[in-house]
Amino acid sequence: MPKYMILHNAPEPASELIARTKPEDQQAAMEAWIAWKEEADKKVKFEFGMPLQAVGRVTPEGVTESDSQASGYSMIEADSSETVIDVLRNHPHLARPGATMDILEIIPMPGM
Repeated sequence: MPKYMILHNAPEPASELIARTKPEDQQAAMEAWIAWKEEADKKVKFEFGMPLQAVGRVTPEGVTESDSQASGYSMIEADSSETVIDVLRNHPHLARPGATMDILEIIPMPGM
């Protein structure tokens, strides 16, 4: 079954969101994620990931500041990208202002 990495993007870094969010609001957000996962698990295999923090961008010329809005990731196994898209339409991450999600299919490497 194909596997997909989901990049959760947002203009506000995850570290800033976590720092300014009250514990009770963090708990409510986690409850929304868990409720979403319980529904998603009926169609796909969903694995929680972790928050991400941009550190830098490496180029042949050196290292610069990163403008990446990646704020977290998760993994999904599903029969098709269409199924992944359908499941993500009501993901709680999308309630964050300016939030988006990138769906990246993991391509098997020949011989590995």
